[in-house]
Formats: sequence, structure tokens, C-alpha cells
Amino acid sequence: MTHPYPDDGAIDRIGRGLLDLSLPKAEWTHAAHFAATLWLMRHRPELDLAVRMPGFIRAYNEAVGGENTDTAGYHETITQASLRGARAVLNAHRPTMPLHEVLDDLLATRLGERDWMLTYWSRERLFAVEARRGWSEPDLQPMPY
Repeated sequence: MTHPYPDDGAIDRIGRGLLDLSLPKAEWTHAAHFAATLWLMRHRPELDLAVRMPGFIRAYNEAVGGENTDTAGYHETITQASLRGARAVLNAHRPTMPLHEVLDDLLATRLGERDWMLTYWSRERLFAVEARRGWSEPDLQPMPY
């Protein structure tokens, strides 16, 4: 298993970099998405991430030269499903566990694979414009989160 971040300071940099739009685009990886999410859940618990994360991601995408369209950028279903998965993993760990270790555990599950959502959604449904714009229920099997 890979360990993308050696300590919680590295995860802190990812979370803050998302919020202040300073994270280099090349560092916005699959692992970084979950690192930022876990950091926000632990360090900014007052934020309703189901409501706020879309704006964070859209702003970040635009800050690094991306667009949020019907075919690129922000994707509502992927974001909301990822939030659910991250919350379940975080809640399964003691609150004092180092966040980089929580992330390592998350990445060791199916969530750590970039195509994890295709366990629950068909490719056609997941990548439809409707799923990008709003929540689409899984069509293959229910999510466990």
C-alpha cells in the first residue's frame, strides 16, 4: 500500500491549499481529494460539507484554469458519494488517530481505487450530465455508506 502523505502536516497543507486555492493542480489527486475531505471533516466540523464542498471544488477548479461544465470539472454525484464514504471511514476510527493514518486506511479500501463508484453506478448513469449536475442514486447496488 502506498502512503501518499507522511504526516498530518502534509494533509493540513492539502486541506488549506484547497480552501485558499494555492494547491498546485498536479497535486489534486484522488488521494488529495480524500485528504482534503478528511481534513475538513476533522478540522472544520462546523461546515456542512454536503453544501459547502461543491463551492470549494468549483472555485479550486477555476483557480487552476479548469472549467465546471456538463463534461468537465465538478461532479455532484461523485462528490456527495465520496463525502459519505470518507465520513464512514473517519467515524470508524478514534478521534485522536492521526489523519494520515485514517487516509491510509481509507485508501486501502475500495474507496482508494479511482473507479470505486462503478461498483454502485453504471458508467452510463455516473457520467450522465444529470449525475454531474445533481445527485443520482446508484443503479447497480446501494452504497453501504
